[in-house]
Amino acid sequence: MSSRGADRKIDYIEFNVADIARSKAFYGSAFGWTFTDYGPQYCEFQDGRLTGGFTTTAPVRAEGGPLIILFADALEEILVRVEAAGGKVVQPIFDFPGGRRFHFTDPDGYELAVWSDR
Repeated sequence: MSSRGADRKIDYIEFNVADIARSKAFYGSAFGWTFTDYGPQYCEFQDGRLTGGFTTTAPVRAEGGPLIILFADALEEILVRVEAAGGKVVQPIFDFPGGRRFHFTDPDGYELAVWSDR
């Protein structure tokens, strides 16, 4: 069975994490994500637009891979929330041709970015 409009679009993102509760606390606090638990080794997250999951069934491999970029209306506010939730800013806010953004690492060491219009 297929979902109309989903063909050839990114459908799901999955993070291998060391501690599901810690990941839920971080992303819930910093970005307001919600969660559905599916047992002790898997949790699905919803950010309001995209769905993904946290799993402890494989080792954490934070280096390499695609950069996941989130959007925020209030970039400075989200930077403060990321740090308050335990994230580490690895590239402060900078300008790029499409707007402004910063990069951070989450508690498992994954690097993500947040961007905003100018």
